Amino acid sequence: MNLSLGSSEYETFLRTFCKTLAVFKSLQMPNPAKILLQFHSWFFSKEIPNVLPAYETHAWMYLYFNILCEHVVHIMFLSGLRCVSVCPPLGMESHRIENDQLLTSSVYQHRYGSHRARLNIQASGDEDDMNGGAWCANPEEKINWIELDARTLTEFTGIITQGRDDPIDDYVSSYYVAFSNDSREWTVLHDGYAEWLFFGNSDKNTPVLSQFMEPVVARYIRILPQTWNGTMCMRMEVLGCPVPDHLSQYQSQNEVMHRDDLDYTHHNYLDMEKLMKSISDECPNISRFYSLGKSFKGLEIYAMEISDNPGMHETGEPEFRYTAGYHGNEALGRELLLMLMQYLCKEYKDGNPRVRHLVDETRIHLVPSVNPDGHMKAFEKGSELGSWTLGHWTEDGHDIFQNFPDLNNILWDAEDKGMVPKLISNHHVPIPEGVLSSNGSVAVETLALMSWMESHPFVLGANLQGGERLVTYPFDMRRLTKESEEEGYGEGEPEEEIRMIEDQSLFRWLAISYASTHHTMTQTHQGGCHTDDPTGGMGIVNRAKWKPIPGSMNDFSYLHTNCFELSIFLGCDKFPHQSELIREWEHNREALLTFMAQVHRGIKGVVRDKEGNPISNATVSVEGINHDIRTGESGDYWRLLNPGEYRVTARAEGYSPFTRLCVVGFDPGATYCSFDLNKSNWDRIKQIMALHGNRPIRLLSSGNRGSGHRYTYSRNQIPNSKFNNQFPNSNGGDMSKARLRQLRIMRIRRLRQQRLLARNTTTPPPTTTTTITTTVPPTTESTTPWYGSWPLGEFFEENTTSPEETELTDSLDYNYNYTTDDY
Repeated sequence: MNLSLGSSEYETFLRTFCKTLAVFKSLQMPNPAKILLQFHSWFFSKEIPNVLPAYETHAWMYLYFNILCEHVVHIMFLSGLRCVSVCPPLGMESHRIENDQLLTSSVYQHRYGSHRARLNIQASGDEDDMNGGAWCANPEEKINWIELDARTLTEFTGIITQGRDDPIDDYVSSYYVAFSNDSREWTVLHDGYAEWLFFGNSDKNTPVLSQFMEPVVARYIRILPQTWNGTMCMRMEVLGCPVPDHLSQYQSQNEVMHRDDLDYTHHNYLDMEKLMKSISDECPNISRFYSLGKSFKGLEIYAMEISDNPGMHETGEPEFRYTAGYHGNEALGRELLLMLMQYLCKEYKDGNPRVRHLVDETRIHLVPSVNPDGHMKAFEKGSELGSWTLGHWTEDGHDIFQNFPDLNNILWDAEDKGMVPKLISNHHVPIPEGVLSSNGSVAVETLALMSWMESHPFVLGANLQGGERLVTYPFDMRRLTKESEEEGYGEGEPEEEIRMIEDQSLFRWLAISYASTHHTMTQTHQGGCHTDDPTGGMGIVNRAKWKPIPGSMNDFSYLHTNCFELSIFLGCDKFPHQSELIREWEHNREALLTFMAQVHRGIKGVVRDKEGNPISNATVSVEGINHDIRTGESGDYWRLLNPGEYRVTARAEGYSPFTRLCVVGFDPGATYCSFDLNKSNWDRIKQIMALHGNRPIRLLSSGNRGSGHRYTYSRNQIPNSKFNNQFPNSNGGDMSKARLRQLRIMRIRRLRQQRLLARNTTTPPPTTTTTITTTVPPTTESTTPWYGSWPLGEFFEENTTSPEETELTDSLDYNYNYTTDDY
């Protein structure tokens, strides 16, 4: 066989080489390394045998071509023959292809229309809505097709197909492809011998790529299914490159021009590690490269700190976090955080005033890949060929985002029993014992996150996810209010009320700050990614009302730490093509920066004692909001609030609480609102009461009450008692219970005498009234103690108890021991 360059046999070989690439990619042939090495040897020695089994020959060619073209993005030329790489998706999954660009021959049911033919679209559980799991044709029709109008001349290079998202296995196993420029005259794709029949799916979930031997330029493309399993249903993505046309206004309006010199590529684990190290080396004065811990397979969960003093917490400087990659196949959040690191580093060096202020005044933490094990699985398949769930979970099967301890039910049960805040606080709810035991219920990645969250005084954060385009705020868990439960309302009834978060108005503002500055998040005229738009056109939704889940990171962060956390869903395509990264960065850059700036919203300050020493773990509460926060080790705190006037109280163990008015304005920056607390005697009081079993203290009397000395009573005996300052006192002398009863009896007698006197002297003539007014003194209970008008002679005449034997104790039995059984 003559394989010299330029020979006819060489050209024939190359044509066969390119053709078999497309054929065997559509057949998904295996790729054993031994066959690859053998073909490699034959190719370069030009000793390809004349007779080879067809399957093995094609497989070798297919595998070798994959190696050659692995990193090819544009067109490569082999001896004048064009072997074309795959163009990016046109946007079926990402919804850049609009519903009115799709047309079908027929529809099985209303919920299986052409708008449901998008790759990886998910069906709803309601059989009566319009949200089926694929496009399905009418079984009675003999000819079925689905058509896409690209709206401009496009170089089509391939198709990805998928079955229906449904418990039943419905998928297309083979199909033809046709093209047209006017949607009337169609040409079926030909392989040189006959119409090219493409092999489709063998299951409903796995995407299958079919590449064309050569690109086809047209405006319309049509898929004509030939064989299928079950009902004729399919989801799809079309690959193509718009033909450049500088006169096309449509193309110029939608062209994305990047302004930032960043790395707009997908990164595997090693590439991510290398990039983060290079950023740290480029900006060592404002960055710190560190690890939260290790994944199940031992990969580091890397993080990047960006601050003017990396590695240390500065008093008064809030800490912010972005995390991504909880689900390994949601790669967009990972790449956005890697681009954000590059952007902050470059812009800080270039003197961008906005970035410099943000970095100097905030300690920023960025974690691009919380689940590196899952991302490795998804990355191996690529941006379009991974299924909806490939790499979603950790290696040991956990969904990290909803793998946190359930603190919601603990708080809500306590609220229903009236135990909050007397027995259980409304913040920093403790983790129940045994939840974090080594029984495998909590992933190692989750444990690393929890330890990281508790070791930093985070104020605000967001986790970047995918599969939708909206922002959700907590609570993420759904539960009816106590009143709705008592009324017996069922889930979904219009009268029901679910439990809402205390800071709901603030969370809504935080969510809107991102959604409104994102370029497309509020453009919901075509609905959501999989169902109707759940946000009402605002781009934000309460997770409990949308898709409730238990044990989420957002709820855990709010109930166990000071940090307010939201979820940002970046787009319908979890793993967009690399060519989309520039566009996604432009859509999200301003929103990412704006949301970070919200950490400086509300009030901030330091809680100290009178000597100026910081008080850690002090509680800062806002009147009207049943959720408190705690101060950090330096006594500093940050409380996110919307503009308004607030009565804020600081409390600490061993100190008297202090309340002040704090005003939050509309100007950028938090209002400074600090507290200086006075020490109290309450610690000593509790020690004394503990010595007496937390029972009221009985003080033995001393001295003679008849000696003319003042009677005394210790306030510390009954804290906050309504009887304080109302007992006659003596130097050490005390009144007994019997004497208190005598005092009450005498008081009743005196009041009875006054009523009788008033009844006998009230007559119509005004002179009589005047006489009574001058004779009977007016009541002085509001200004004079109730014992002030008692004659001491009368008191001691009726008292027959020896003063030395009397004891004083409160007539009310104060029990300072509370148990949960009381509630």
